Amino acid sequence: MDGARFFPGEGAVRSVCFTGHRQMRLTGGLQARLFSVLEKLIQRGAVDFYAGGAIGWDTVCARAALTLRDNYPGIRLNLLLPCPPTSFTLRWTPEARAMLSDIARRADSVNILAPSYYQGCMRERNLRLVEAADCCVCYYDSTRRASGTGQTVRFAEQKGIEIINLLEEQQ
Repeated sequence: MDGARFFPGEGAVRSVCFTGHRQMRLTGGLQARLFSVLEKLIQRGAVDFYAGGAIGWDTVCARAALTLRDNYPGIRLNLLLPCPPTSFTLRWTPEARAMLSDIARRADSVNILAPSYYQGCMRERNLRLVEAADCCVCYYDSTRRASGTGQTVRFAEQKGIEIINLLEEQQ
């Protein structure tokens, strides 16, 4: 995506994955844009939303999908976790762990991909997110290619699915 811009298309979309950085400028404008994009995707047929359970953008998007589910009861939030939360949340604050627990409790499905943490489990989670999706809604700074977000966006590019980068639209 280096320098390229991806805009929402017009075709049908059944499933959407989220990927983004842990740190972001979460403004009211960004949140409003996220809700607007998700509602447009729902109008285009999106029913399954996939989040990877990370701090930051994943959490923001998962919470947005749960909020939208109140108005669109047919949509589903699906968590694809790389391993049990006790393995990958060790360095998280108690508040962040509680937020993931709340999201997992309210999600329509929680799929834990490996019985324990191993090197490569995050990559596997990122690949599975993209495999499940027709569209990727991201918060991606293309200067940070070495990130897990960059890896996930590259998987989405390779798959040829629609990519909507809300960081680029924010700048």
